[in-house]
Amino acid sequence: MEFVIQREAILKPLQLAAGVVEKRQTLPVLSNVLLVLKTKQLLLTATDLEVELMGRVELAEPAQLGEITVPARKLMDICKTLPDKSELTFSIKEQRLTVRSGKSRFTLSTLPAAEFPKFEDSPGKIEFSIKNKELKSVINNTHFAMAQQDVRYYLNGMLFDLRDKQLRAVATDGHRLAMSDTQLNNDNMQPMQVIVPRKAIIELARLLDDSDDEVAITLGDNFIRASTNDFTFTSKLVDGRFPDYNRVLPKGGTYIVPLQRDIFRQVLTRAAILSNEKYRGIRMQLCDGAIKVFANNPEQEEAEEELEVDYHGGELEIGFNVTYLLDALSALSTNNVKLTAVDSNSSILLEANDVSEEETGEEKSTNNSLYVIMPMRV
Repeated sequence: MEFVIQREAILKPLQLAAGVVEKRQTLPVLSNVLLVLKTKQLLLTATDLEVELMGRVELAEPAQLGEITVPARKLMDICKTLPDKSELTFSIKEQRLTVRSGKSRFTLSTLPAAEFPKFEDSPGKIEFSIKNKELKSVINNTHFAMAQQDVRYYLNGMLFDLRDKQLRAVATDGHRLAMSDTQLNNDNMQPMQVIVPRKAIIELARLLDDSDDEVAITLGDNFIRASTNDFTFTSKLVDGRFPDYNRVLPKGGTYIVPLQRDIFRQVLTRAAILSNEKYRGIRMQLCDGAIKVFANNPEQEEAEEELEVDYHGGELEIGFNVTYLLDALSALSTNNVKLTAVDSNSSILLEANDVSEEETGEEKSTNNSLYVIMPMRV
């Protein structure tokens, strides 16, 4: 097994593969990346038994076939620290990999490719294509609301709900909920719900870019696979039932407040400076023509902000974790947003304000997102 490759060609897939590899592995081979050499193509695969990433690199010249596994992070660090536009020569002798570049030479230990665990390449139940930027957008609009290490394991991931030529991404940690939709061009697609684990969502967001290139998605009973010309990413699914998110969405709403996202976010950011560092609670008071925001902490420090708004209705006072509000505002793609509340004990709804493009001068987003935030006592 021997081949020559440019540093830049192998570095990106190596960096992506190293992101999948866990630092602490029970099996030594899981710290390695599998190198499979075909005639004019190099395949690099990494896995932690829950997710698998295979990158593809085209070679300029035909190469000697073979396969081996080598330490992923060490190989990545070697390639990263070599000069730009270096030419690397890889060769294997007596089960050791040698990397040469100019006057540099590195010899790495290896493990047999036969020991490397591989996912089954089984067919799925649903297949569809979506633009990179659209899939990345729905993930970025919702991923921050996923739970982390929650005993309700089905919350430690993101729901992909497919129906009516639409992909809906939903995430919740029990205190807030984020939801984002995007349209698909696939006809006759049967409805299906799957829960994609947190790590897979984070890795997918790293892999996707803001291009119009298509990514092919395959969904099975226990896996999701995303494929492009450069990589194939596979993950197991969370085996559980996601809560009925439609029951959480506030219905109706007496208090509807149009807001300028950027100005409101600045107000909340300033007030948050003097909020309790542990609970991050703020009080929001809605009155005729204004929103007042109050924060305090155990050191008896206080903040008070007032923002003029186009609201003329009843008064309302409600408490929130300010981080949840700021996360939702940051994810919304339009500067014109609206806040809808039912009463002081119910969740609020944050979403884009449905006003015409002519009025705002903003380009309408292809994604429809909304955010539900539960109140808290402050």
